[in-house]
Amino acid sequence: MNAVITHLQDDSQARLDALAAISQRLLERCRANGASQAEVSCSEERGLNVNVRMGAVETVESTHDRGIGVTVYFGQRKGSASTADLREDSLESTVAQACAIARYTEDDPAAGLADAELMAHAQGEFDTWHPWDIDADQALDLALACEAAGRDADARIENSDGASVGSSASLSVYANSHGFIGRDRDTQHTIGCALIAGRGEAMQREGWYSTGLAAEDLESAAAIGRRAAERTSARLAPRQIATGAYPVMFAADVARSLIGHLLGAVSGGALYRRASFLLDSVGTPLFPSWFSIEEQPFLRRGFRSSSYDAEGVATRESPLVRDGVLQRYALGSYSARKLGLQTTANAGGVHNLAVSANAGGLDEMLRGMGRGLLVTDLMGQGVNNVTGDYSRGAAGFWVEDGAIAYPVDGITIAGNLKSMFAGIEAVGSDIDPRSYIRTGSILVGRMTVAGAE
Repeated sequence: MNAVITHLQDDSQARLDALAAISQRLLERCRANGASQAEVSCSEERGLNVNVRMGAVETVESTHDRGIGVTVYFGQRKGSASTADLREDSLESTVAQACAIARYTEDDPAAGLADAELMAHAQGEFDTWHPWDIDADQALDLALACEAAGRDADARIENSDGASVGSSASLSVYANSHGFIGRDRDTQHTIGCALIAGRGEAMQREGWYSTGLAAEDLESAAAIGRRAAERTSARLAPRQIATGAYPVMFAADVARSLIGHLLGAVSGGALYRRASFLLDSVGTPLFPSWFSIEEQPFLRRGFRSSSYDAEGVATRESPLVRDGVLQRYALGSYSARKLGLQTTANAGGVHNLAVSANAGGLDEMLRGMGRGLLVTDLMGQGVNNVTGDYSRGAAGFWVEDGAIAYPVDGITIAGNLKSMFAGIEAVGSDIDPRSYIRTGSILVGRMTVAGAE
């Protein structure tokens, strides 16, 4: 990083103590109002976001948000209410509203807290708290330097969609009437730039960004700008390709969307609503035999590292896919009860996924593919979670003789996710570290590509 990083006086533990005290008072009020079970979520977030464009300041935004959520259960009747007002009368009113809602709802056999014996007994620190001592002027200087580096890198870049710098620090407490209380603190910082090359109908837009939990993990502003420029210029003068069936490689930063579609299909909500193409698929081979996905909730500086899920259930390292076979679904307690199963500690989502690699970096993968399409950008939402049918607009590069030949755009790639998963031939070691889904590039052996007639 080329920013000056200093250490703030850290009052985060004191603020967590205050949120924890509020949660305990609210739980006591819930009990006093007759609730058989209750849970409380308290959060606080502070942030700074700046945007510049063409060397001028566009926006500067400083935020300080907080929220209190109360959920009560009267038997199997549930009510929820929320507030951002910490005055005692407002907190009392929030509890009263939640209780009133619960008294008028229907019984739901799946409602209730997660089982008490599943609560996390130990809570770890995963190096996720790194406040950035940066003010608006410093953030603007970084954003301006990032954009300038990109615009200066190539004369063909004549316009910009701007550069931005963002920093946030969030504190959260979750407590329930089982006696569980969990405390989390997280930071995240981002620098990004989007540039425009060419003129008129020949214009191309592309960008780059760097994000991390600690400012020292970010790429320099100048490097981000230059990377954005390289990616933008590489898109100039795209060609069409003939419609046909080709090998398709998803670059690492778009490959994680494929894993995202898998997560959508194995999530509890989709399953109990029977809105998933992977119903009754646990124990079924979905991927090649060498392919695995591991959930890693205790990863140091992981974007979603935690000792417990959104219901206080203890997390654990476990495979989602092993040797190509789907091992389990991703469930919270409600969806688990609806399905007659047990929670997998995934209320609120999964906690860092690592996709196994069987190949080297991008260049090696391109050589192995030989001829086909490298996808670097996806557009549209053409994925049917019920059938698995997949059709999305795409842009990227045509590959010949194992090397990038020219850019392409205006194409559509199509298939079915089950066939695409089974047809994965390689996963690269070029992991994109900017997400909780850690995967390299993914090569699918054959997909339908709609290009020029």
